[in-house]
Amino acid sequence: MAAKARTSYRCTECGADHAKWQGKCDACGEWNTLVEEIVASTTTSKKARRTAGASGFAHGGAVLDTPRLRDIAGTESHRLRTGLAEFDFVLGGGVVPGSMVLVGGEPGIGKSTILLQVAGCLEAKGQSTLYVSGEESPLQVKLRADRLGGAALEVSLLGETNLETILATAGDRRPAAMVVDSIQTCFTGDLEGAPGNVGQVRECAARLMRFAKESGTAVFVVGHVTKGGGIAGPKTLEHIVDTVLYFEGENTLDHRVLRATKNRFGSVDEIGVFRMTQEGLIPVDNPSALFLGDRSDATSSGSAVTALLEGSRPVLLEIQGLAAKAGFGTPQRVSTGFDSRRLALLLAVLDKRAGLSFAQLDVFLNVVGGVRAGEPAADLAVAASLASSVYDRALPRDAVFVGEVGLGGEIRAVSQVDRRLAEAEKMGMRVAYVSARGLPRRSTKSLKVVGVPDITALLKELFR
Repeated sequence: MAAKARTSYRCTECGADHAKWQGKCDACGEWNTLVEEIVASTTTSKKARRTAGASGFAHGGAVLDTPRLRDIAGTESHRLRTGLAEFDFVLGGGVVPGSMVLVGGEPGIGKSTILLQVAGCLEAKGQSTLYVSGEESPLQVKLRADRLGGAALEVSLLGETNLETILATAGDRRPAAMVVDSIQTCFTGDLEGAPGNVGQVRECAARLMRFAKESGTAVFVVGHVTKGGGIAGPKTLEHIVDTVLYFEGENTLDHRVLRATKNRFGSVDEIGVFRMTQEGLIPVDNPSALFLGDRSDATSSGSAVTALLEGSRPVLLEIQGLAAKAGFGTPQRVSTGFDSRRLALLLAVLDKRAGLSFAQLDVFLNVVGGVRAGEPAADLAVAASLASSVYDRALPRDAVFVGEVGLGGEIRAVSQVDRRLAEAEKMGMRVAYVSARGLPRRSTKSLKVVGVPDITALLKELFR
């Protein structure tokens, strides 16, 4: 007797199954946690499986060959180069055939634009592409292609949201790459839920992933983000795909940062920097020059430069700190692009170990360019910028600060300090303050390296 597909409702908190939807889970008591799932029911019941012993759990399966790894033949698939250097760099060298890439970001950040550019670049190289638009009309996509120009106008367009129709069309055309914009608008007729709910998103993503592996088509999927910044839908969506890319940046700025948070075919935390123009997103070859380009010659107090590693690429960033007299009873702590809890830790260290009290001061911290500084190597620059603002004395414009600040006030060494200082030297920096325990192994020609053991020694060195 053939297996028949049915639907059930599973609790996302405890995993309990329910025959029908209800507001509250009977097992754990949580509300609004039941999502629809497809369950394949077989002729063998659970009771029959238990009574049959271990052999009963293999009912419906088949015995397959298990070759040894050394006997498996074949070579790695040749990557597809898009021609957008920063995009290829973030992916690890190009698009892998048969892979599935999830691109997320805020509305209007440029997700559809960059993927239409990628499709156009592949068309220019003789690779067929298919752009599936579920949110915009064909005319809207055509207007964007007119603005981009070039081979973007040669991309095939499919305006459809039904997953079965999308897969049937893609299976007939066999494109080298397919863009689905977006996964939240797709739905399958096997589920009763509306497009965008947890069950629909997960099922559609799983089927697209299977199609990519079986056909060799590289599938790009656009995903919306929630208020918290995560991909909308189940967290398992990010586990299904091969690569997860996030678009970052402020809508008011003209540059965007593409960051890889997961990549099965390359390193993670790589970033690519693009400049938004009328002709689309233009790759930026030197991100450090972009982020430091607006620094004035007469730098005011509270500005410090640090060198961070984004994946395998060293990038110089400017960090601005401002400490002002509090206008209310409770001082403010405002941080943009830097962890607020890490900022509170550094303020406590400066108070306890260096005698700089911020109890009556509002503290504002900003990482210039809309970039997120998540590496501890930025601690030293944050501490120097805040101390500079308190003393109202500007730091040297050609100085770079690299180091992690411990709770005892000590400055700890960071990894790959030689690469960071090489980037700083290339950008014209003349002095670098690093941990005395982590001095670079090789000397630099035009960059003076100053090793400081703790935060007190750094402030004495800067503000004699």
